[in-house]
Parts: sequence; structure tokens; C-alpha cells
Amino acid sequence: MEEDRFVGRVAVVTGANRGIGREVVRQLAAGGASVVLGSRDRARGEQAADELRSGLAGRGEIVALGLDVTDPVNLRAVAAAVGERFGRLDVLVNNAAILYDTWQRTENADLDTVRQALETNLLGAWQTTQALLPLLRSGRHPRVVNVSSEAGSLTGMGGETPAYGVSKAALNALTRKLADDLTGSGILVNAVCPGWIATDMGGPGGGPVTDGAASVLWAVDLPDRGPTGGFFRHGRPLPW
Repeated sequence: MEEDRFVGRVAVVTGANRGIGREVVRQLAAGGASVVLGSRDRARGEQAADELRSGLAGRGEIVALGLDVTDPVNLRAVAAAVGERFGRLDVLVNNAAILYDTWQRTENADLDTVRQALETNLLGAWQTTQALLPLLRSGRHPRVVNVSSEAGSLTGMGGETPAYGVSKAALNALTRKLADDLTGSGILVNAVCPGWIATDMGGPGGGPVTDGAASVLWAVDLPDRGPTGGFFRHGRPLPW
């Protein structure tokens, strides 16, 4: 990575104490960005931030904040803290997600589980974006990246992982809606599938987190005339 790739940018990454989110934070900071590592568990977020800071070699900045995408009061506090410290936001990565429900099918899905998935995977990204939108409007080349999944693609969707798949399909729809609303604002909004990555959610056998993060960072680093309202993996369009 170029050491100055993200110099001067301010970023917030949700669900970032582990997995792809953590790797996105690492690479953003290594490229010179100031990054808010958002984690529902503040202690785990602080631990992750401390570990990542040790490898920065003077580049970038990592600030750990307790960030619960399901809690509007907390999100307002996060927005206030980011605004007070940085005065703007250039990058929002909506990475927080739960419930890869391999144990159930659509016909017998527990709807309480589906509601939990929608609360975090869809509504969490939605209200996080709403809370931080005023700061994004003040940002430099602002980008919103919704970390989605091919499990949310209607083209090849089956009956497995119903809570996760439906919530990611809805996140893709939100991406299109936000992108349309923000046309002309300079804020690009895209959904990204990182692919099968060996994380706690993805399980063993997937690719390295660096590959998953690369898809996200591609969308972060789009030029001002780049695409918005799209669905991509490794920079290539995916079918809706």
C-alpha cells in the first residue's frame, strides 16, 4: 500500500474490533487516515486499537469509540465526538453485521432472529448514515461503503441463511435509495461484497482479511466521477 494513500482523510468504520472491519481500519490508518474504530464493546475496541497502533510507525491515527448501530442515542454521541475532534467525515464504512444463520431455512425461520438481523444489518447502517450525514456533507470526497454480501443478490438467492440474506438484500436496496437521494452532493454510496473471507462470521476456508478489505477500500478510494449506487466485489459489478 502507498504510505500516503489516505492522508488527510477522516473515517469511521463500524463493527471494527475484528475481522474485515479491523483490517480496513489498519489499512486506512497505515495509509495516513485518521480512523474511528467503532465497536459495540468499547473494551474490545480499545484493545484492537492498541494492537493496531503498535504497527502504525507514526502514520495515521486510530481512535476507539463505543459505537452501537442499534442505539440512536449512542450514534448521536458518536457524531458529536467525531464532529468535535475532526469537524468533518470523509469515509463511512457500514461494516457491522450479525447472524449468518446457516442453521435455518426460509420456510421455518425464527422471525425474531430475522428482526435482529434487520435491526443491525439494515436499520443499523441506515441510522448510522443518517447520524453522520451532516459530517459527510462537510467531508472531502465523501464516500459511504455498505459492506454487503452476494447472499443478498436476488439473482442467485436460495432459501438458506434467510435472516442474513434478506437483510443484505435490503441493505443493497438502501444503497440505491441513498445514492439517488445524494446525487449531486459529491457523496458516493456503494455496496461491496468482500467475498468469502476467513473471519468469525465467514468461518474457516475463506480468503485472507486483506482480500476482503481490498474490496472495501476500492470503494473508499473511488474518484469523484466514480460509480454510485452500485454493488461490487473486487471492483467488478455484481448482479442485484
